Amino acid sequence: MARDAAEAGGLDLIDVAQRDMDVALSDRGREQAAAVGRWLRDADEKMRPQHSISSPYVRAQDTARIALDAAGCDDLRVRVDERLREREFGILDRLTRRGIEARFPEQAAARSLLGKFYHRPPGGESWCDVALRLRSFIDTLGREYAGESVMVISHQVVILVFRYLLEELTEQEILAIDREAEVANCSVTVYELDDSSGPHGAMRRVLYNCVDHLPAPRLITAEPDAPVAPR
Repeated sequence: MARDAAEAGGLDLIDVAQRDMDVALSDRGREQAAAVGRWLRDADEKMRPQHSISSPYVRAQDTARIALDAAGCDDLRVRVDERLREREFGILDRLTRRGIEARFPEQAAARSLLGKFYHRPPGGESWCDVALRLRSFIDTLGREYAGESVMVISHQVVILVFRYLLEELTEQEILAIDREAEVANCSVTVYELDDSSGPHGAMRRVLYNCVDHLPAPRLITAEPDAPVAPR
């Protein structure tokens, strides 16, 4: 991956010529997206999506369409919601950790002090900022899609923050989950409504970062194919 190559080479800047949101799926990414669709096709009927909502990033929208085609749900429209975009890095975009320390040492020091959950680079977002827009998105799901199955295509930090919100985790708990393993490309995370939990029900996690459906050998990659900044 571009990030790994830059870090290994001791470079300040990750060699990606285009905007992160315009990066297309690789051939491997397309194969993995189709594998998600086949998993949906063969899964329990209640898993089959009735709606599909995607991040505006090109690779996310393409993943959604390829998966729906493979699942036999090609009649579903892929709705785009900017609240599902990946965390924005602002002035740190495309910089390696070495690059951040060399060009913006004050930001490296601030991140070290505050931690990545609260640190907001100039022009960018903290994980808390991502949580704020996802709270709005979850409200939309409850209001407009109650009782229906929705496929959401998004990105690593967004998926982690969904866990933070839906499971009412602490900063320490979600960052510990983040340290355990990166969210793999085309992994599947599933939540179901548990009506028996509390007066209004609650979302219960069924799967997280599941890659059992990916073709063997499982060339599991982290999102995106060409990362443009440290998380």
